Amino acid sequence: MLRLAVTTQAETFERMQAPLADRGIEAVGVQPEERIFSLADPDLPDVDVGFVYPSRIMEGGVVDAVLDVPWVNGRESVLRSRNKADVLARLSDAGVAVPETTLVSNPVDDDVVAAAAEHFDPPVVVKPNSTTRGTGVAKVVDLDSLLGVTDYLDLVHDYRATGDRSYLLQEYLPDARDYRVMLVDGEYVGAVERRLPGGARERGQWKHNVHRGAAAESVDLDPELRDLAERAAAVLDIDYLGVDLLVTEDRAVVNETNARPTIDSATKYEDGFWGRLAELIRTTAGE
Repeated sequence: MLRLAVTTQAETFERMQAPLADRGIEAVGVQPEERIFSLADPDLPDVDVGFVYPSRIMEGGVVDAVLDVPWVNGRESVLRSRNKADVLARLSDAGVAVPETTLVSNPVDDDVVAAAAEHFDPPVVVKPNSTTRGTGVAKVVDLDSLLGVTDYLDLVHDYRATGDRSYLLQEYLPDARDYRVMLVDGEYVGAVERRLPGGARERGQWKHNVHRGAAAESVDLDPELRDLAERAAAVLDIDYLGVDLLVTEDRAVVNETNARPTIDSATKYEDGFWGRLAELIRTTAGE
């Protein structure tokens, strides 16, 4: 049986074990105990292929060196997807629709930030370039609020989501529907719409992250939106990818991507999802 290294013990690992075992692939948890292990005797299991590169890049380099296996999503894929500005620049250059975005790389003076913000109609979204789960993302309606947020970013550069000292100014798309589209080997395999609970907007909540209380409900995505997500995966050349779309009445844009997306319950994917994922893992192992 092919042995697959999985570097997370969260939902994805738990959900993939049985379906992959039915297809001849054993998912093996690979995570150093308490994140501490001897380089002389790392005590990692024997595996044939890795799923996605560890989220902590420095730790991942050690794990990668010891395992010495190909990854479905390797280091470059994870780093590329994590750099939001990189992703949006690549997609825009390839003609894939993205939100209007400006990258700010600290340190910069307030007047530089103010000048950059003048290109946007308020409100403006401020987003750390490497954040996940909506951490540190803010919506501001005036210059003082914007500069207050960027002051805080100046103070927390050593936090992991802001350690690259860059953030995005991005247009706000009111009333946009938020979709997470999953792709395996560049092809659509399912999508969910992330919806806020009743009354959330009235209370001022606007982020659609599941970890912030939104619910992910399976949807039958329109063909043109499937195509948009597939085009994004092709541009980025990432085999296992979550693509986040924001869709209004007149526009659809790729907002972010995730090269370490959580696998949801099987009911939210197309028939054959697990078979296609298993085939991608086997192909990667063969390479």
